[in-house]
Amino acid sequence: MSARDVVLCECFARDGLQHEPDFIGTAVKIDLIDRFAALGFERIEATSYSNPKVVPQFADATELLAALPRRAGVWYKATCANERAVERALVDLDAGIGANEISLLVSASESHSTRNLKRERVAQWDNIAEMARLANGRFRLIGTISVAFGCPFEGAVDPDTVMADVRRFAALGVRIVTLGDTTGMATPASVRGLYGRMAREVPEVTPVAHFHDTRATGLVNYVAALEAGVTHFDCAFGGVGGHPAKVRYGGGHTGNVATEDLVNLFESMGVRTGLDLAAMDAVSRHCEAVLGRALHSRVAQSGLNPLLGVAREAAA
Repeated sequence: MSARDVVLCECFARDGLQHEPDFIGTAVKIDLIDRFAALGFERIEATSYSNPKVVPQFADATELLAALPRRAGVWYKATCANERAVERALVDLDAGIGANEISLLVSASESHSTRNLKRERVAQWDNIAEMARLANGRFRLIGTISVAFGCPFEGAVDPDTVMADVRRFAALGVRIVTLGDTTGMATPASVRGLYGRMAREVPEVTPVAHFHDTRATGLVNYVAALEAGVTHFDCAFGGVGGHPAKVRYGGGHTGNVATEDLVNLFESMGVRTGLDLAAMDAVSRHCEAVLGRALHSRVAQSGLNPLLGVAREAAA
């Protein structure tokens, strides 16, 4: 494995595909995830234990995990929104096919919580406490706070609310917490402010930055997070993703920051991602082939910064 200064989590197969209205075949998803692992990603969103009636894209979660090749040193994450999801994750783990990392979700606003998680915040926190109890140390837990930088229904979110949520995760033994800019409302100033507070007030928690590029601010916000000391970042090939296809909010483009663009920027800054840069373009083009359309990465169109001296490989 190449040396790295930052840890990137590739979100194409979960956050990316949840936005797609058509089901992507299980074998195709498995191949994608293994390509990401071969590229050098230490963390990969693999699937979600979602209600298949709400997010049909992940009706195959157990089938996918059962057939997914595992590479040493890679964390394969499954998203869990409720107790039933953790129970399903435990059944798969007991069968020897489970994810080794799960995420627990909370929204920083009441409106987003009721719209996205179908629970008020107080009920969701009761839910999360029970989920952490059920997990019982058998997974690496990731706390995820949606709309941490602004809510599409309520507007501004109080940073004190977000910090209280971080502390509640820490009290439950969660040591990695993601702040999600769910519909692209963050600015470099708000990013530095929240991550600076996390570092000062809850230093035992490792922060993760998760920005959507809804308003073309994703890359500058990632640089702001990096400058604030963050070393863990989420991204998705082609900038795909957003809200689930059946749960619409935000409007317009709601996708993640494109992996290709983030990797290019970090590597050009001398920040090592640990990824195989020569092989990245082929994976990028494969992602476009899977979805049958051109995606949103600028670097996929123009190639990596020539100053990096990386030649493109042929697509597999």
